[in-house]
Amino acid sequence: MTGHILDNPIWEALRSRHRGIALAQGEVMRYPAHIAPFLGVPREGVEAREALEALLAPGETALLLDRLPRVPEGFEAKKLAMLAQMVCTRPMDEVDGPQIIELGEAHREDVLALTALVYPHYFRPYTMQLGRYFGIYQDGQLAAIIGERMGMDDWQEISAVCTHPEFLGRSYARRLLAMLSNDNLARGRTPFLHVANENARAKELYARGGYEQRCDIAFWSLRRGEA
Repeated sequence: MTGHILDNPIWEALRSRHRGIALAQGEVMRYPAHIAPFLGVPREGVEAREALEALLAPGETALLLDRLPRVPEGFEAKKLAMLAQMVCTRPMDEVDGPQIIELGEAHREDVLALTALVYPHYFRPYTMQLGRYFGIYQDGQLAAIIGERMGMDDWQEISAVCTHPEFLGRSYARRLLAMLSNDNLARGRTPFLHVANENARAKELYARGGYEQRCDIAFWSLRRGEA
C-alpha cells in the first residue's frame, strides 16, 4: 500500500492500535457499534457485499473517511462533508486554568450527558474505551472534555473537544488541547484531528495552537437498507 498512513486513518487504526476490538470480515473492518460508528476498507472500490452484510445490521449506518467500498445494492452512500485533517508537530504553549483530571468509568454518565448536548453524532456509550479522556469540572459540573480516538503506533487522533455552553470563553478547550497534544508529543506520537471546514471557530483554535492542515479528507456515511 502506498501513500501516507493518515490517508486512511480508520483502517490503519483498526489494524494496529485497535485491532483487539476490531470486527473484521473479508477486507472490511469496523468498530463495535457501542464503541464507535466507524468502518474502514483498505482501498477505494473494494468489493465487499458479503462483508458489509455481515458487519452492518439492517437499517444501520456506518461512517467512513476517504476510502469507500463499491456500494452494493441495498446500501446507500452519502458524502457528508470534506473535513480538514490537521496535525501538530511541535509543542503547544501551555494554558493556565483549572485542574485537569483523567476521566474514567465514574465519570462516564457526565461525559455522555455533555457529548449528547454538544457532540451528539459520533460519541457512543463506550467510546472512552478507545483511549484516554480528560476533563475539567467546575462547581460539580463537567465543563469541558477531550479524548483520544483513532490511533496508530506513531500517531494519535485527538477528538471530542467539547465545552459546555455555560463555560464557553474560558479557554478550557485550549487548555485541554495543549495538555493532551503535548503529552502525546512527549510519548513520541504525533497528534492529529479532523474538523469540518465550515467550523471556522474550531479551525482557528487548532491553528492558533500550532496545528497545521495536512489535507482535506472525505467523510462518508454508508447505510444498509431495512430488511
